[in-house]
Amino acid sequence: MKKIGILFGQERSFPEAVVERINQKAEKGISAEAVKIEKILQNSPLDYAVIIDRISQDVPFYRASLKNAAITGTAVINNPFWWSADEKFFNNALAEQIGVPVPKTALIPSRQHPTGTTGESFSNLTMPLNWDAIFDYVGFPAYMKPYDGGGWRDVYKLHDKEDFFDKHSGTEQLVMLLQEEIIFDEYFRCYCIGGKHVRIMQYEPRNPHHLRYAVDGKTPDPKLLKTVEEYTLKLCQYLGYDFNTVEFAVRDGVPIAIDFCNPAPDADIKSVGQENFDWVVETTANYAIERAKAQKPGQDNLTWGEYIKASVAGKPLIAKTTAPTAPKAAAKVEAPKAKVEKAPAKPKAEPKTETKPVAKKKPIK
Repeated sequence: MKKIGILFGQERSFPEAVVERINQKAEKGISAEAVKIEKILQNSPLDYAVIIDRISQDVPFYRASLKNAAITGTAVINNPFWWSADEKFFNNALAEQIGVPVPKTALIPSRQHPTGTTGESFSNLTMPLNWDAIFDYVGFPAYMKPYDGGGWRDVYKLHDKEDFFDKHSGTEQLVMLLQEEIIFDEYFRCYCIGGKHVRIMQYEPRNPHHLRYAVDGKTPDPKLLKTVEEYTLKLCQYLGYDFNTVEFAVRDGVPIAIDFCNPAPDADIKSVGQENFDWVVETTANYAIERAKAQKPGQDNLTWGEYIKASVAGKPLIAKTTAPTAPKAAAKVEAPKAKVEKAPAKPKAEPKTETKPVAKKKPIK
């Protein structure tokens, strides 16, 4: 019997529905359950052919456990090695390499010295930075956000350089991105599962969280949707993500990839709506079964992206002028809905390990 496990935290509707749907399908020799961990010993496999990871980004113990499971043969969705390595600034550079439009973005060092470092640790960093060149490149208004963050945490809208310096002074040890603001006409959020299944959803990020999928806008241009689909597939295939969401802001008819590092995206029925929820549950269940059937004990069963494959083979990435060649996939758009469910109660934060307070570091000048 091959088991499919789902590793999750506070969320309930999505993981429970996926487990139920997989078991309803009654595939011979395959079952699903919530992951159960009673011990982790080095080089000792967990009893799962596939694990769908929904929480290790917040729990380092789980991330280390999944790497151990992967090296002993479990197909982990998403690859925990790649997920530990990538971040938003690198992803933007990769997108440009493969011809997907992204906002102009600059990397900004942390305002405070990281714990355990001093000013001497930054002898290779010219201070002050060439702020005028950075601001001229990005422009204002702009957004500032952590280079490896998510969930709309520590995101600031900036109107000018004085606003930047004021808000950056409060970011402490966070390494930030300064990113061009995209004034958009349309916005899409896309699920991508297995690097081949795409669900395009109209989305309004300026609405309250529970209203973002309730969009009463114009019917999107089919050609635009096709481009959005191709870009979604291309990004996820090159990054190697089995489960991801990609967000596009459309400016003057051009879809610009705003956020495409969401390997544990929101899939709660109260926020994404019934139709999107049904699609992602069904598609996830089918894909997990597919991976379980293909899984071979004791071997590498992870998904490695085209970027890694090209690097290992010593081959260049696709040139910017090359047209997308992603495989065909069914792209659907959720129809606007008149009724929207009330916002779910804000969940309690995951428990954090208690640590001793760290002495405040001197700012980098």
